[in-house]
Amino acid sequence: MVSVLLRYQELALKGKNRPWFQRHLIRHLRRALAGLGVREVRVPMGQIEVVVGRDSAVAEVRERLRYVFGIANFSVATRVSLDVDAIGDGILRDLPIGNPSSFRVRVRRADKRFPVRSPEIERAIGGRIAAARGWSVNLRDPGLTIGIEIVPGEAFYHFGKEPGAGGLPTGTGGRVVALLSGGIDSPVAAWRMMRRGCTATFVHFHSYPFLSRASQDKARELAAILTRFQLSSRLQLVPIGEIQRQVTLAVPSALRVIVYRRLMFRVATRIAARVGAHGLVTGDVVGQVASQTLENMAVTGAAVSLPVFRPLIGMDKGEITAAAQRLGTYPVSIVPDEDCCTLFTPRHPVTRARLDEIESAERGLPIEEFTEQAIRQSVVERFECPAMVSGLQPRPGS
Repeated sequence: MVSVLLRYQELALKGKNRPWFQRHLIRHLRRALAGLGVREVRVPMGQIEVVVGRDSAVAEVRERLRYVFGIANFSVATRVSLDVDAIGDGILRDLPIGNPSSFRVRVRRADKRFPVRSPEIERAIGGRIAAARGWSVNLRDPGLTIGIEIVPGEAFYHFGKEPGAGGLPTGTGGRVVALLSGGIDSPVAAWRMMRRGCTATFVHFHSYPFLSRASQDKARELAAILTRFQLSSRLQLVPIGEIQRQVTLAVPSALRVIVYRRLMFRVATRIAARVGAHGLVTGDVVGQVASQTLENMAVTGAAVSLPVFRPLIGMDKGEITAAAQRLGTYPVSIVPDEDCCTLFTPRHPVTRARLDEIESAERGLPIEEFTEQAIRQSVVERFECPAMVSGLQPRPGS
């Protein structure tokens, strides 16, 4: 049997609330690792142990753990009896093949009742490794770090740490509705809120049949990628092409983009009420396009009572692009498509809209009817994970 030791950072600061966060994390871990023969999830001092029943499943376990929020890093480890000689024997037997430039032994003695102190263990086992392999010791910048964890009644050893997704466990931050445009920014914005423990419901506005289905296909692919992190998602595809056409007949061209966005926010707010969400999420960045000036964002947000979260607000395009590449959404986002923002868009949209001017333009529109129509004609698709290893991909479900 192989163990994987999971470590967290922020959860350690939660004081009396830590057990509640741990329970959410463990529940999510069980779902994420379903079907991989995990025998047990334990909580040794200050970390979580996943006991893997099949050695063949370890690679798949590692792959899925990379997407679990709340994990700072993890190590594939071997459990051994609480004895310095036994620990040393196990390490010498399992040392990686090859010759690292240098090594060090790092001991974490969580159980202070164990009589041998950490520096003594490090010297004893480090000496055995140096004698057996001829490797040099480097305490500052080692080529290989051998970790030893001392907990009540047992010990673990491992040969390095792998980065986790960080953040807070899924489900601890409440639910949000994320507007998913199909571009580079909105998936990154959704992910940043998800990383803070929020569960996201995705909403994509499209203009089919005025435009092609390409933006809907992209939204599905992006939702599938993001579902790897929260395991199940809901994507609501909302048609607004006909509503946009009617807006063009009644609203001055310069104001149309703001009116479109206010309508989207109203629809998203209705969806939020149905799914129990507490806020909207957008990929807005100050000054990136005409609708994202401070004045226009304020006027757009004034259409709804829910808070509008803009986690990318102060980032530049290079930073967002790099984040999208790390996340894996970038190749999908850059595929050409026709999204609803390109339909009936004026050449010179207003950049400093006034609320009274926009509200005056909206008085001639059946706003409530538009909102109900958009929701009534929308389609909900569901995505489930895990299905991300061994060549499988998340798929929409009925």
